[in-house]
Amino acid sequence: MITLEYDSLVFRFPQVHKNAQCSIGFQRTLRIPDDDRDYPLPPSLGCFPLRHLDDYVRRVPEGWRRRGGVLMPMYQAEALWIDFACGEYPFAVKVAAGKSCAITGDSWLNHLNTDPQDYVVLPDQPWLDGFCVAKGVIRQFVAMPLGEGYSVEEQLTGAAEHGGLQIIAYPMKAERYHEMVAEYADDVKYSGMLYAEAEPAMGLAPGGRMRQEIYEDSYGLDAWDQRHASRCFITITNSTQWQAVTGQRPPSPPPTAREYAKAGLPWFDYYGGDLEALAETEKLREIASVAQIGAKKGGTPLPEKESVEVRDVIRLRRNGDTQVREMSA
Repeated sequence: MITLEYDSLVFRFPQVHKNAQCSIGFQRTLRIPDDDRDYPLPPSLGCFPLRHLDDYVRRVPEGWRRRGGVLMPMYQAEALWIDFACGEYPFAVKVAAGKSCAITGDSWLNHLNTDPQDYVVLPDQPWLDGFCVAKGVIRQFVAMPLGEGYSVEEQLTGAAEHGGLQIIAYPMKAERYHEMVAEYADDVKYSGMLYAEAEPAMGLAPGGRMRQEIYEDSYGLDAWDQRHASRCFITITNSTQWQAVTGQRPPSPPPTAREYAKAGLPWFDYYGGDLEALAETEKLREIASVAQIGAKKGGTPLPEKESVEVRDVIRLRRNGDTQVREMSA
């Protein structure tokens, strides 16, 4: 069962276990410079609003209606990161841009794979900021219009068909959860969690480079209950589409990275302890960033892309205050 609560998707599996619940939110953030430097993690600037697509079924194109799910607004070249919370019950979560896996670049499959691993594990993975392009390095999720060749979906498949995001969550098997709780009973490892014109929707393209590890599954593939899974499609609208469909104004554009750095506000780094990071796959290693494609086209698709000097970096640790990733931290 998936519900929309306080602009987050909440996945519940009471048929598996009463504690099998996780929430997934989408955080507004700075777009880091696309200059081939590796930046620390930018902050949350608040969550993107989400709305049930079915509430606006008469105002959206037929293709959107068929997919269902939720709507989310983003400005062109705006960035996001995905926020995971699951309390004490572990989950495996797959994330795809369109139908291309954000971890491996492979086509979407409705099951988990370990060679290569195509999912993240909660609670070990508190956030996902982009596409895994090297071990310990991602390229930031950046919204760009479909049909112009920037999105990862178009680079990998040659088609601008889906756009948006797909999320599917798998809870841990109840028996494995009980074994884990018994084994770690004295351990503190787990802690508590108008009509829109039929113009193209937005897809996610690779932006600047950022230091972020995506962790190996320490539980093993057999831990996940693949008989029970819930999937949601997130259609990303541009600001004009959002206002036409919902009648509401989208959030104000975020500050630029230069404005943020000039204000002396913090950036973040996350230390996962003894968790092992995944390596990149060949497919995603070769993807081009928005700036690189723009240069080939002779254009400048990203405004305010100058490098910035990062001075104040707050280091967050696993089992610590991993949820505090805000400007006020």
